[in-house]
Amino acid sequence: MPHTADVRVEAWAPTREECVAEAVAALVECFADPGGAAPTGTGGFDVPAGRDEDLLVGVLDEVVFRLETEGTLPVATEVSGDGGLRVRWRTVGTDAVELVGAVPKAVSLHGLRFDRDATGWSCAVTLDV
Repeated sequence: MPHTADVRVEAWAPTREECVAEAVAALVECFADPGGAAPTGTGGFDVPAGRDEDLLVGVLDEVVFRLETEGTLPVATEVSGDGGLRVRWRTVGTDAVELVGAVPKAVSLHGLRFDRDATGWSCAVTLDV
């Protein structure tokens, strides 16, 4: 990204829910290597129905929030929903993974994209680090 404190991640999948799960993995992998980390916890939350972009940002914001407040990050994510989203993940403490980049501080709305085309869903998100 032109701004040195930004990272851009992209994800794609056949369904909206799978695309959100892939975006979570991309967010985590931009700063951590969860490769061999075995999950030590579980978590989840619901995002109420809204615009697709708002749902995506809500999920990614929750990852950043839990990273900052609990020191945990998801290593496996399952997303389901009809309107809103139900997110369930297996987590690991940040002390169990190698940090390989700057830790995200927020999800930016600038340049946010989340849409569907003939091949499935894709998104692009800028993270403030």
